[in-house]
Amino acid sequence: MNDLSVNSAVQSYLEELSGLRRVSGNTYSAYKKDLLQFSEFCSELNIDSVVQINEKKIRLFLVRLNNKKLSRTSIGRKLSAIRGLMNYLYRKEIISTNPMKNIHNPKTKRKLPETIDLETFLKALRLIDEQDQNNLNEKTIFELLYGCALRVSELCGLNINDYDKSRSVLRILGKGSKLRYVPIGTESKKILDEYLETRGATYPDDPLIITKSNRRIYPRYVRRVIHKYLSKVSDVTKKSPHVLRHSAATHMLDRGADLMAVKEILGHENLSTTQIYTQVSIERLKKTYKQAHPKS
Repeated sequence: MNDLSVNSAVQSYLEELSGLRRVSGNTYSAYKKDLLQFSEFCSELNIDSVVQINEKKIRLFLVRLNNKKLSRTSIGRKLSAIRGLMNYLYRKEIISTNPMKNIHNPKTKRKLPETIDLETFLKALRLIDEQDQNNLNEKTIFELLYGCALRVSELCGLNINDYDKSRSVLRILGKGSKLRYVPIGTESKKILDEYLETRGATYPDDPLIITKSNRRIYPRYVRRVIHKYLSKVSDVTKKSPHVLRHSAATHMLDRGADLMAVKEILGHENLSTTQIYTQVSIERLKKTYKQAHPKS
């Protein structure tokens, strides 16, 4: 297998990502795009086999990316895709040395996620009621995204049998098909139960939330709903569903929640991902201090 072509190696790795590892659709698409770009670059250099790929050639690809004035984040993402491919080939013993061993992603200053305060969230819910008190569909979307700190894909994938009403928990299928259980608060549960009552008879495999045309909710639909109301109550730059997840995580830590518990609720693989929200809390504290303390 030492004469495996780069394109064949990419296809084999992508099959593992979608099959055994079951990465999300967005992750798969991003890796596919980046690896096909790398494969085309290798073709230009007349690299016929993966064994011909070495550190120098990958650094040449890095030079090209820099010449295109790509952001450090974009370059880092492409290098991560190549690193994944090379780790795969090394693990399968298709290559004897890993050319990515000494190549690191460019350092980036991580942006703090945007959040809204609780009053802004409640204002959005009141706005939904003012426009239509029977609009429990959109209200439930808001409640679960914030109340359970869900990702959009997780919310859209929920079925009736993922809701354990007696235990007040949701069964969530997260990134990488990892299963977790998230508690659902009293207010969120009240709105969800009221919404399900209006639905009438349902089957276990039916979607938990549907559109007004009785279809399973989908990411673009959810984004439209969130943008519609956040635009009227907040001036955050990104009026996306993820703002509600960011806000939920920040608010839990603001109120003294254990960092490991928040990590489990969010379904993060690494604690470092959750720790970004502690920085958000500190920055909010600094802002409050500067605005209110006489010695600031």
